[in-house]
Amino acid sequence: MPPATVSSPTALAPMPQADREFSFSTADFERVRALIYQRAGISLHAGKQAMVYSRLSRRLRDTGMSSFSAYLQWLESAHGPQAEQEWQEFVNCLTTNLTAFFREEHHFELLAQALKARQHGGHAPRIWCNAASTGEEPYSLAITLVESLGPNSGRILASDIDTNVLATAQRGVYEAGARGLSQQRLHAHFLRGTGANAGRIRVKPELVKLIEFRAFNLMQASWSLGEPFDYVFCRNVMIYFDAPTQRRVLERMHGVMRPGGLLFVGHSENFTDSRDLFRLRGKTVYERL
Repeated sequence: MPPATVSSPTALAPMPQADREFSFSTADFERVRALIYQRAGISLHAGKQAMVYSRLSRRLRDTGMSSFSAYLQWLESAHGPQAEQEWQEFVNCLTTNLTAFFREEHHFELLAQALKARQHGGHAPRIWCNAASTGEEPYSLAITLVESLGPNSGRILASDIDTNVLATAQRGVYEAGARGLSQQRLHAHFLRGTGANAGRIRVKPELVKLIEFRAFNLMQASWSLGEPFDYVFCRNVMIYFDAPTQRRVLERMHGVMRPGGLLFVGHSENFTDSRDLFRLRGKTVYERL
């Protein structure tokens, strides 16, 4: 169970039941908090009842459950492929996805400098984007890789715990007005849709082939990820973990990176308490020791 979050005395009061489709008690919310912490390491704030109710109500409707209590009881006791699929839907509902092309642009500028300056020991650079969301970030990494070193110059693993957004990422289709893309990059790296696809763009195949998409949970026991990574983008992920979970993830991340590799994190994340693993190299960028 995640540690208690300091909050106002009313933060854990039951939500008003009026006009609500399903009964949702404080005990139900605490059960959800415990389950998502166990399954995904996410430490839900005590004030997230409304968000949890809104997102999980869809699963109650889809599964035909009459109450949160019945749904959670079934989730904890069921076995087999159907249960595993519902666990995945449970996690998908409670994860947050906010992304854009070249978000935090200074990270991509620094990555480009590092790619051009380093020899990578004679091997093609490996990059892990472990919160791929709907794909804007891994495709931004692929564009940076191609612009810095040329085509077929490296490999990217793009993973996410949410299988729904990962499917969107694999399709590589976006609205033509997607944020963060210059006209030059639109022309160089995307195909414009026609007919029924007018107003949409698709990532060019030469970028797609640089990326392997994979569902991945940072809490899972095995991290079988192949050769060590030179660069890891793990941005705005750790903010959902408590301190002990952050430390465990950083230790494991340290283990899958090459010495001198760079870890890019979110603007509100700070890991100076893990100086034995990483040292600060720049604005929200750490070097693996």
